[in-house]
Amino acid sequence: MDHFSLVDGAMHCEGVPLSVIAEAVGTPVYVYSTATLKRHARVFREGLAGAGDVHLAYAIKANPNLAVLRVMADAGYGADVVSGGELARALAAGIPASDVVFSGVGKTVTELTTALEAGLGQFNLELEEEGVVLAGLAAARGLVANATLRVNPDVDAGTHAKISTGKRENKFGVPIDQAPAIFGRLAGLPGLALRGVAIHIGSQLSDLAPLEAAYRRVGELVTELRGLGFPIERVDLGGGLGVPYREGDVLPSPAEYGAMVARATKDWGVRLMFEPGRVIAGNAGVLLTKVIWVKPGAINPYVIVDAAMNDLARPAMYDAWHDFRAVHPTGERMVANIAGPVCESGDTFAMGRDIDAVKSGDLAIFRTAGAYGATMASTYNSRALVPEVLVDGDRFAVVADRILPETILAAERIPEWLTPGD
Repeated sequence: MDHFSLVDGAMHCEGVPLSVIAEAVGTPVYVYSTATLKRHARVFREGLAGAGDVHLAYAIKANPNLAVLRVMADAGYGADVVSGGELARALAAGIPASDVVFSGVGKTVTELTTALEAGLGQFNLELEEEGVVLAGLAAARGLVANATLRVNPDVDAGTHAKISTGKRENKFGVPIDQAPAIFGRLAGLPGLALRGVAIHIGSQLSDLAPLEAAYRRVGELVTELRGLGFPIERVDLGGGLGVPYREGDVLPSPAEYGAMVARATKDWGVRLMFEPGRVIAGNAGVLLTKVIWVKPGAINPYVIVDAAMNDLARPAMYDAWHDFRAVHPTGERMVANIAGPVCESGDTFAMGRDIDAVKSGDLAIFRTAGAYGATMASTYNSRALVPEVLVDGDRFAVVADRILPETILAAERIPEWLTPGD
């Protein structure tokens, strides 16, 4: 459920007509619903009520907007970060460092040091060398780094290849069959408290079976590690639960996921860590756009909108589907291609799709754009960086400015040797 709906024939976000936001801020613009974020955070927590001792860390990569992070902090969530920049955002949003988990395969020494000195709650180690380096950094400062070892269970998540992370050919984690030996070598290092293991097999999962298979392998690993004398206190189960992108899609609910987790982990006796992202933010946002032209095409007309692949990259990157809706639907339909103004054939959101009939000047939205939307935006074709708006009831605020091409241009320099002489 989200809080984007038609009221008196016009699409609203909560109590605000989207046309009012378009007039005030311009288009394209991302619009987020506070009520939806809060609801999804609550429902996910409630779904895991039967799983015992649980720690929830919102995956900042899904939507790192500072206002969104503050909503998550107020909902009692920690943060899962994958860079020093995301750590800075988490702290700026008021999330305690002790509630932050640092994931990611390429943490630099500078990032590890910054996180250590901030009092980070948990490092998810991706390779043995990282653990050795982290231990040395911590010991040199008289600190102890809490960590888990991320394992790769070689389970196919059944999702898009570019967001699958749990197969042996993926870059993440250590092979699960090598984990006991690596764990043993790291566990005794001064400065490192290796408290458990971590796993994450992919994003936008639509089936719980791969997750349950991966958890079963992790459970076997926990038993093996304890048999070797290692006290396992935590297991980080990652995130990845999918959301419906098409009307009519049915995906596992947080309650169904929670029931599976409770069943799979009932004998582990550990603190379970979770890193939800898309399942919280995905349906809490839309990309609001304006139709520039309806251009005749060889087969179907092209609806050219002012949003482009630089604003919403998922369709170009993953052939991803986002429902397209008119802000003021008339009830008429048309079959059309939807494309943006960027000079790439890949700047296409849909081909031959049955959509609300629109014309030049009409407003429309791409739904389910609250996750992996603005965070993946760029300024390709020297376009402005898309702004973001947060709605709360009948009020709204710009929570990220539109960064104009001239602002970006002002940050660039021509070296003096390229400057024409007198």
